[in-house]
Amino acid sequence: MNKSLLALAALSLSVPAHADRADDALTGDTLAWDFVEGITTEVGPRMPGTEQEARGRVWAMDWLRANGFANVADEPFDMPTWVRGIETAEVTAPFAQPMAITALSTTTSTGPEGIEAEVVYFPSYADLVAAEEGSLEGKIAFVSHDMRAAQDGSHYGFAGPARWTAPSLASSKGALATVIRSVGTDSHRVPHTGTTTFAEGVTPTPAGALSNPDADNLERMFERADGTPIRMKLVMTPRDLGTTRSGNVVGEIVGRDPSLPPVLLACHLDSWDLGTGAIDDGAGCGIIAAAAKHVAAEGQPLRTIRLLFAGAEETGLWGSKAYAEAHLDESVYVGLESDFGADRIWRLESNFTASDPALYRELAAAVGRFGVAPSGITASGGADLNLVREQGGPLIDLQQDGTRYFDLHHTADDTLDKIDPVQLRQNVAVWTAVVGVLANRAEPISMPDPL
Repeated sequence: MNKSLLALAALSLSVPAHADRADDALTGDTLAWDFVEGITTEVGPRMPGTEQEARGRVWAMDWLRANGFANVADEPFDMPTWVRGIETAEVTAPFAQPMAITALSTTTSTGPEGIEAEVVYFPSYADLVAAEEGSLEGKIAFVSHDMRAAQDGSHYGFAGPARWTAPSLASSKGALATVIRSVGTDSHRVPHTGTTTFAEGVTPTPAGALSNPDADNLERMFERADGTPIRMKLVMTPRDLGTTRSGNVVGEIVGRDPSLPPVLLACHLDSWDLGTGAIDDGAGCGIIAAAAKHVAAEGQPLRTIRLLFAGAEETGLWGSKAYAEAHLDESVYVGLESDFGADRIWRLESNFTASDPALYRELAAAVGRFGVAPSGITASGGADLNLVREQGGPLIDLQQDGTRYFDLHHTADDTLDKIDPVQLRQNVAVWTAVVGVLANRAEPISMPDPL
């Protein structure tokens, strides 16, 4: 740790734990749990563009109004919508047995009869890149590019291409279909879904993710097949519904001076359809709403606190894009997002740490007592903060512990029981402390000079 970070750490440790709403939230917040318990129980999964997502927006608006938020609205937008159908996979030879698979969104159907073909094994994404053009003609590509757990979730960037672009790459080399090892860190027989994209000019093909134990099993089959072709049958019947309506839910704690740019707190309200959207991202919406309420309970803040419950994040950031387009001419004071589960916050990042050190020191001091460390890493902001990024505005990342996040991410295991109420309250406490500072600060934030 460099000298400036050591100084910040010392400052944060020297601040006494005084009684305020953040400290109260640490031990007594019930709002975040109330939100995530309610939406997962009464609505459940909220697949983008579907009736279930629409019910989630109505539920969230009712909850916000019942909890005193002003200017609650559903800001609609249109989007292409994909839904899954039947999903089965089985090795048919030489070691016949079923496997757990789930389709990746934007992929096409095998048809109800399915497809059967020889499987070609690629231990890594790089091996697929190196495959010769046309070498996969009439075959199924299997990409077993695995992920490792990390507190900051950084291995997702390494493992992600197996989902994001491998199906397109395999299709461009002739593959009938692609199966990947799930981009996740668990050992459960539960596959991880997610979105993939096909490059312009590449024909979309069926693609799915195997559970990690099934990917392990398929690897072992290749080890002992001794050159005998391994064949697999896939039945995946997703459908494109065309253009449907989604929306962003917004609400506010109105500040004493509404002419000042607001503090924008974001999450995403939609979820994948396999689980109930508890950690991704019902918890995030509960955290930011609870923090806004706790700040308001201390007295009307100087600046308006605006909540953005973005829609349709999972299948293409449609809500983030629509919000940025609709509000591009509206200044934002600072943007923050909660979208990495519900485990404890451990690190504070901003994109103004060097340009506005006084504010960063104040924020570090406010959260040090909750076990949050300062950092020299530059914040990039959450996925739903396109507006702030496009404006070149201030961003803060309150980094949560992601060690187990990718055990649950995009799976049927994303359910309420995975949330630790103690860690959830620590999130609310940290957010309350940070938002309290920001929403009551009159001075503009000094940003680095653009390059």
